[in-house]
Amino acid sequence: MVALVHTLGFVLLGGVFVWAGAEHFLKFTTIVAQLAERQFPAPSLLLAAGSTVETVAGLCLATGVARPYAAPALIAFTVAASLMALNFWRYSGPERQGLRSAFTINIAVLGGLILAATADPH
Repeated sequence: MVALVHTLGFVLLGGVFVWAGAEHFLKFTTIVAQLAERQFPAPSLLLAAGSTVETVAGLCLATGVARPYAAPALIAFTVAASLMALNFWRYSGPERQGLRSAFTINIAVLGGLILAATADPH
């Protein structure tokens, strides 16, 4: 039973990244325009690379393939994406509040990824 619950946890956590990465590819042009507006360097390359890591590592985490590598990759991705895209400290008003909420959620996601990275594979 415990193994089933752990598997479900990995599927849910990895699935969030697969979903988000796939959505980024489906809305690629719109998101690239948003990143360019916020003056991100090489927004197309940045989005493609980040979404690829997100999708592939999310699939690995969810399926158990290369899980010891997938969780740290997603940790690095989440930290980088949070610092670059959810920089609430540069904004005010409702935009600041929304970005801060997303940033805070990512802190919880990092907690789950740390647990996944240190989980006993047996």
